[in-house]
This record gives sequence, C-alpha cells and structure tokens, in this order.
Amino acid sequence: MTLRLQAIEAHAEGEPGRVLVGADNLVPGSTISERFAYADRELHWLRRLVLHEPRGYPGLCAVLALQPTDPAADVGIIVMEQGAFAPMSGSNTICTVTALLETGRIAMVEPVTTVTVETAVGLVTVEARCAAGKVLDVTIRNVPAFAVHLGVPLDVPEHGQVPVDIAFGGQFFVLARAEDLGVGLAPSDTKALLSLGARLKLAVNRQYPVSHPLHPDIDTVNLVMITGPSPGPGIDARNAMVIATDLLSDDPGSWTGALDRSPCGTGTCARMACMHARGELALDQPFVHQGMLDTTFTGRLIGETTVGDYPAVLPTITGRGWVTGTSEWVLHDSDPFREGYTVGDIWPT
Repeated sequence: MTLRLQAIEAHAEGEPGRVLVGADNLVPGSTISERFAYADRELHWLRRLVLHEPRGYPGLCAVLALQPTDPAADVGIIVMEQGAFAPMSGSNTICTVTALLETGRIAMVEPVTTVTVETAVGLVTVEARCAAGKVLDVTIRNVPAFAVHLGVPLDVPEHGQVPVDIAFGGQFFVLARAEDLGVGLAPSDTKALLSLGARLKLAVNRQYPVSHPLHPDIDTVNLVMITGPSPGPGIDARNAMVIATDLLSDDPGSWTGALDRSPCGTGTCARMACMHARGELALDQPFVHQGMLDTTFTGRLIGETTVGDYPAVLPTITGRGWVTGTSEWVLHDSDPFREGYTVGDIWPT
C-alpha cells in the first residue's frame, strides 16, 4: 500500500505552512472536536511523517484542510506543529485561506472574500482582501482570548524563578519577558531562546495545569512566547515564539526546538489579552507585533466577553501569505522511515 498526500506549500510572513488537501479519510469523526481528538490520539505518526525529514524540516508546520463538519463553515483545519497538534494557529490559518483561494478550492471574490474556518476551539471568520487572483492580506477574527495567570512565579530548570503570564489565544501560551530571562531577541540569541523556551514549557506544564473551560481536552501549554519592547518606530513590540520539541524531559539535550518564523498569530492574541487585562491595550487600538524575521502581524481587540469564569477579549489578526508551490508526498510500505527521522546535527538528539 502507498500513501499519497497532496499539498499546497505556503508561508505567512515567513512561517512555512504545508496545507494538506484530500486527506479526510485519515481523520474520522462527526465533529471537528472528535476529529481533533482522533488526530491527537492516533495520528502523531502522520504529523511526524509530514514534518520530519526527509519530507520536512525543523521550522515547518502543516495543516490538514478538511471538509467541514459544521455546515456554516467553508473548511475545517487541524494544525500540526513540531511539538503537538494545535487547535488553532494564526499563521497556518493565513496559509490555508491564501492557498485554498489562490488555487480555486474556495471561490475567490474580489475585493474581499469571507471564509469561515472550523477549528477545534470554534468557528473563525476570515476576511481576505484579494486583487487580480492574489490574496493581499488576511484578517482573522479569532476565538476569544483570555489571561489565566498574570505575573506568577515559575521555577525554570537551571535558570531560577521568573514571572510569567499564562494565556489562551487559540492555544495555551506561557509568556515571559526577555529581560527577566537575561536574553536578547536578535538572531544571534537563537540557541539561548530555544533552550529557555523549552525549559519554560517543561516547567509550566508541571507547575500550572490549564484547561479550557469550554474545551476541557485542550489542557496543555503548547507554546512559549518570549516578549520584548518595541525595537523602533511603527512597531509596538517584538517577540520570539518557541515551538519546543515533543520529546521534552529533564535531559538538557532535549531543551531545544524551533522558532516561529512569523510573529505568531495566536501568540499575539494571547499577548494582547494579557496587555488588556493589565490596562495596557485598549479596545480598537492597533498592536503591531514583530517576529524574528522583522515581519509583522497587526492585532486589534474589537470587544470583550467571558469564557467560563475568565474575562476575555475578541481579537483580530492581520497578516500576509504567499503560495510557494504544490507537492505530492508519498509513503511506500517498504520505506523504513514511516515517521520520518531526526538527526542531531539540526534536530534535538
């Protein structure tokens, strides 16, 4: 038997996203929550196959673009990151909408196409500005974001105690300030950022359990955002977002991962929720957030709500995506690397 996967290759402000189409038969379930739970239980082999060598590389994310189970939606998505399946991702949503519109899988309407995306944490409305067959930019009206903890102490292995925020922006994040960690946010700081990010993720999941009030199966902190101030005019803040390896342990050799190449959409939502909770960001105030490639997402809070007992905000994120190619990926029964492989020259050992 041979497995064949069709993909549209794209990136959002630099973050690569492989949009897999026609893979509905691999993900059973009558609701997107059931399909996400199945993927998280049974399909890590597929996640590793797509993201690991020889088909993938450390900075790559991917999306299963599925027929929606909700008739109100145009597409369902399940996001695959190096460390986990993710219930929502801003950059991957930008990649998916851009890819499906520019390849005609969803009809493009100029000047604005509205796309409803089904995610494991709810329906997301996306507006894509379009001209001459190209998606110019994408604005995501994300699910509600909320702060769980603000400024709580976290004991980080081989570093010490630092104050952190824990927030939900489509998935759970731990956020720590670069100055508190004694690290910069320049490309030369990458190795230190990855090590600290991995240790923050390991520590926060041990010390501060989380669970989404409406989606209790979403109960881990997947991602780490190390935050900094504005680097210059026209930018409100900068960040490094760490996607830690899925093999974290007390072994220092596991304290690594990859940096999000984009400014991180769900992380921007989580950061805005924390800022709003502190009175640092008002409604309808644009928030220009820069990532490690100096590209930006522009966030905005358009309302307030509640999620369970948590005060929450309604965030939007605007960013750009580009289609970079199309591909077909093949796995033959005789292939010895059914989940791909990682080698210690560029991957965690």
